[in-house]
Amino acid sequence: MPGQDPAERRVVVTGPPRRTRRTRRASGYYRPRTEIDEQTTLGHTYVRSLMRTQLRAALAVFAFLGLLIGPLPLVFAAMPAARHLEWVILGFCLYAPMVLLALWYVRRAERNERDFVRLVEDR
Repeated sequence: MPGQDPAERRVVVTGPPRRTRRTRRASGYYRPRTEIDEQTTLGHTYVRSLMRTQLRAALAVFAFLGLLIGPLPLVFAAMPAARHLEWVILGFCLYAPMVLLALWYVRRAERNERDFVRLVEDR
């Protein structure tokens, strides 16, 4: 239309193009990482499941330590004449199981995190 002012017909668009969730969800595929980044209920569930598995491993270590170290005062009280045995048990015998337990826990925690990353990155 030759009589219209060209400035009135112009539209200025600013900002990056939008990608809506509907287009991603319409395809039936929505990445878990996006769920976590956007802090949706499903993303919260993913993170909570990782925290739950890490807590389960920590409680297992704590229970084993309790069973290993907890009865020692009773054993020492039952054998008051064996003072040298206390030092041997406390000084040498506890370190190997505690180091093995620590190694198990670190490997378990790393495996849990690796599994979580695989889930989130869809590998």
